[in-house]
Amino acid sequence: MIVNRWAGSLGIVFALAWLAGCGGGSSSSGGGSGSAGRNAYVSVPEANAISAFRVDPASGNFKNILGSPFSGGTSPIAIAIHPSGKFVYTANQGGNDISVFSVDSNTGELVEAMPRTAAGLNPSALAIDSGGDLLFVANQTSNSISVYSISSSDGKLAEIQGSPFATGARPVALALSPSGKFLYAGSANLAAVFGYSVASGTGTLSAVPGSPFAVGGGPFSMTVDPSEHFLFLVNFTVNTVTGMTINASNGALALASGSPFVAATGPISVTFHPAGQFLYVTNIGSNNVSAFSVDSTTGATTQLTGSPFSAGTGPLYATVDPGGKFLYVDNQSSKDITRFQIDPTAGTLSNSVTATTINLAPSQIVFSK
Repeated sequence: MIVNRWAGSLGIVFALAWLAGCGGGSSSSGGGSGSAGRNAYVSVPEANAISAFRVDPASGNFKNILGSPFSGGTSPIAIAIHPSGKFVYTANQGGNDISVFSVDSNTGELVEAMPRTAAGLNPSALAIDSGGDLLFVANQTSNSISVYSISSSDGKLAEIQGSPFATGARPVALALSPSGKFLYAGSANLAAVFGYSVASGTGTLSAVPGSPFAVGGGPFSMTVDPSEHFLFLVNFTVNTVTGMTINASNGALALASGSPFVAATGPISVTFHPAGQFLYVTNIGSNNVSAFSVDSTTGATTQLTGSPFSAGTGPLYATVDPGGKFLYVDNQSSKDITRFQIDPTAGTLSNSVTATTINLAPSQIVFSK
């Protein structure tokens, strides 16, 4: 599965300016024990903290986890959760390091393990393989990808031999294929995607044939479909989305049918529905979300009826809950999270509500299974 395509509150504000020339929730508070549901964790860079919630899978309602927000590293811009749900990781841009938190299985509370793990300069994106064995980190200023093995017992990180691996200038996005065979990094400066094969067992990165691949300007977010047939990425500076087919044998990329296609203003993040037939693009410039169906054979897209759908102010990042029922959007300017209900057949969005309000700008949200 894809974990943590790039978002980022503080980092993206600076990036957008260059390209263009904490609190708890509003829902009722309380601990997570004794109530069915899953946990959600939101990185809040300006608070150096993680906000934590218990989420009802039927209603999508948020409830504060006792003790939230939890202090962490400096400017946690990106967040990832281990497939087991036992550990949470943040990329701390201000500290050039990675935080590891253990998750209380009963309450959902977080406890950070110290010391933090050193990364490259300005780490901005994270990805974890589906087996929970490897963590990948894009280092935006040092133009590299750090790779770590993950301890199954305590979640601690150990950098693998050969890491960090050089990549394109200013990598701001990562997308890992569901099988874990291929890793893609978006280079904001070069308007290109760098593709790597991931060595089984070791995590060593090797360039795929034809890499890097030219795309539109500002590839700030990428995602791979659940069937591992397509990579989609936003082109912020030209208001388009590029779809690319993935060669199953070697990971090479080629333009999908009808690509690139138009989004709204300032497309900044992109995510797939877990079933793979719907694609959602967050548009920070027009305060909305574009929704598309995706042809499973060609990758051609069709905009859904009613799209784009209005979100909060400054929508920065979006993700679908693991059950596929709701789309959640982090809004940087209105400092809240919008929840949409997803039509399971049509993929359209409705019943927009504010799931929770954060006192400072949220950057990314992740869910436990």
